[in-house]
Amino acid sequence: MTESQRWFFLILALVAGGLVYLLSPILSPFLVGALLAYLADPVADRLEDAGLSRAVSVIIVFIAMSALVFMLFLLFIPKLGLQIQILIERIPQVIQLFEQQVMPWLVTTFSLEPAMFDFAHLKELILGDLQKTGNIMAQLVGGITRSGVAIAAWLANLVLIPVVTFYLLRDWDVMIEKVKHLLPRNIEPKVSLWASECDEVLGAFMKGQLLVMVALGTIYAIGLWIVGLDLALLVGMIAGLASIVPYMGFIIGIIAAGVAAFMQFNDPIVLAYVGVVFAIGQLLEGMLLTPLLVGDRIGLHPVAVIFAIMAGGQLFGFVGILLALPVAAVIMVLLRHLHEGYKSSSLYGSEDHRIIETQNPE
Repeated sequence: MTESQRWFFLILALVAGGLVYLLSPILSPFLVGALLAYLADPVADRLEDAGLSRAVSVIIVFIAMSALVFMLFLLFIPKLGLQIQILIERIPQVIQLFEQQVMPWLVTTFSLEPAMFDFAHLKELILGDLQKTGNIMAQLVGGITRSGVAIAAWLANLVLIPVVTFYLLRDWDVMIEKVKHLLPRNIEPKVSLWASECDEVLGAFMKGQLLVMVALGTIYAIGLWIVGLDLALLVGMIAGLASIVPYMGFIIGIIAAGVAAFMQFNDPIVLAYVGVVFAIGQLLEGMLLTPLLVGDRIGLHPVAVIFAIMAGGQLFGFVGILLALPVAAVIMVLLRHLHEGYKSSSLYGSEDHRIIETQNPE
């Protein structure tokens, strides 16, 4: 890469970052549409390989995605809202359980002072915050109802997502090919290699790991529903989402499900059933889901995933969260190539140079 090309790409990256920052309030539907198109493109490609045209393949995939989203919204959103309401109503019982059963054990075991914990004040604070949250939500809904502009903007974003997804999915391969032809010829092979590696990393998370998260959430929810837990869907979804980091979904899910099950049944035996559900989920993840959906593709380190999502949210809000994993994947690939370049450079010293120095210490 020549010096002028380095400066050009540096300026291009700075301009792109500035535009993302300035346009972040309106980028959400476009980024969501691009994400959906990226996830659906392999399915459309397979339909093309089966003999269908690109347009027909895209229409089939788009109809299937729309039907899935509609079914999820129709079936699960009302149940999820009901379970959130149940959770809010049971928070005082959780505090009471901790105060009457868990806290005495902690005081006895660790020689703590009971006066350190003011549960009455804690309960008052939590219930007060929940009440404030309800008031805020009521005010927010009322404000949106009174504001025709806000409703129009929300509906426009909602409508834009499927429109953007359809057109990006239809022209995805064409756009990738055009971008490839726009690259300077002397760096096109290297950039194509980097892009392929970035796609491999993204595939492990945004295609493989996301499917693992959905599958685990479904397994946990069904298992807890069989146990009879009222909050099965909510706990299953939380555990599935937390599974983006290995073992975090298991830890968060089994604790939340254990507390919810004990509060509902008041029977320690039910904790064993909850443990069986999560043990089955872990076995299926390790022996079936991860090998089948993720395979041996190189993924981001769990700490890198956490940091990328938090940093993206801090810098750019929801748009930053959507961009976090793709940007982290690109940075990871670049760092790996920089590391290889450094190891082969004179600054580090080649293997042959170290051998010569060892043989001739003078």
